[in-house]
Amino acid sequence: MPTFSWEEIQKHNLRTDKWLVIDRKVYNVTKWSSRHPGGHRVISHYAGEDATDAFFAFHRDLDLVRKFMKPLLIGELAPEEPSQDRTKNSEITEDFRALKKTAEDMNLFESNHLFFFLLLAHIIVMEIIALFTISYFGNGWIPTLMTAFILATSQAQAGWLQHDYGHLSVYKKSTWNHIVHKFIIGHLKGASANWWNHRHFQHHAKPNIFSKDPDVNMLHVFVLGERQPVEYGKKKLKYLPYNHQHEYFFLIGPPVLIPLYFQYQIIMTMIVRKDWVDLAWAFSYYARFFITFSPFYGVLGAILFLNFIRFLESHWFVWVTQMNHIVMEIDREPYRDWFSTQLAATCNVEQSFFNDWFSGHLNFQIEHHLFPTMPRHNLHKIAPLVKSLCAKHGIEYQEKPLLRALMDIIGSLRKSGQLWLDAYLHK
Repeated sequence: MPTFSWEEIQKHNLRTDKWLVIDRKVYNVTKWSSRHPGGHRVISHYAGEDATDAFFAFHRDLDLVRKFMKPLLIGELAPEEPSQDRTKNSEITEDFRALKKTAEDMNLFESNHLFFFLLLAHIIVMEIIALFTISYFGNGWIPTLMTAFILATSQAQAGWLQHDYGHLSVYKKSTWNHIVHKFIIGHLKGASANWWNHRHFQHHAKPNIFSKDPDVNMLHVFVLGERQPVEYGKKKLKYLPYNHQHEYFFLIGPPVLIPLYFQYQIIMTMIVRKDWVDLAWAFSYYARFFITFSPFYGVLGAILFLNFIRFLESHWFVWVTQMNHIVMEIDREPYRDWFSTQLAATCNVEQSFFNDWFSGHLNFQIEHHLFPTMPRHNLHKIAPLVKSLCAKHGIEYQEKPLLRALMDIIGSLRKSGQLWLDAYLHK
């Protein structure tokens, strides 16, 4: 079998030429990337690199995946080459793999089906309560606000639940997981499973990396981290007054992300990609919604009511998802090992019954990023071992109270905005 050096492998990181390494084996994924179930972008993010830990984090059904890998194999690392490329820490990597083996021995990757059934049941119960509220009390202002709040809550909780099944359905290749995922995100939320998969997996593969994590692509609306604001300032880029972004965040971020940007992007993505299955699931949501609420508000009123629900849900979604990431390091590719990459980009929020429910267990963001296929009800069990590994290698394990984590979002935006202003005014 041909052997390659890291210097040679790192040259194959182009859009039309992609190699990657898994367990010291070299694979040419150039043509396969367009057929990759997780999307071509996520596999491309590791072109020219060792992708071993990302590969095992994203794939549970290894027997199935290896059938596709076999024809892509073109060689292996030369014997004198280290297993880790660039400056990735091999000691941390080995310790992390031992930790993952411990988690497997503890059966922490096995799901409690009753747990997820009860979560789904409580979402459906909220939908029923909302319908009862509007039917019994009428469509006055108070019943409308109560119904909207209940439905926004059910939508948020459905969002966290589809997040669980999104990871499990793709990685475990279970038909039932796929169906449940599409039911939750399609019929209960009116969104697209494939759109979510392709976007979210990129975030997990390279969190907080510009050009690789879509969640930090702010379309010039915000500047994030420490590098981007300075670069914008030096180039005299002023699409918005970024020194006030911590203030206009309240007007642009939470209120409009879901009702405007996501809603439009999801529908257009399904149409452009001709994803008729997901479109049918989403149509079932809209059909159910308008059949249910048009008799109370009329068609136009139902449209306004729907967007008001999305407006409320959007606030919940933005604050929860940003409290773990936007306050952390955001930069270009640093080429760290898997463990260090996730710890640099994520932080936790303290555990409590409310915090677990409110965030869909995304308060354990560190553990979720390290082990994306681990069911959320087991994340707290592996957390002490993750803390110990961080302590061993001198890596900071950040954990905060909920209110502190939410306030840090504004503090982070204010800091980045000031960095932009200083660079912008500097001659």
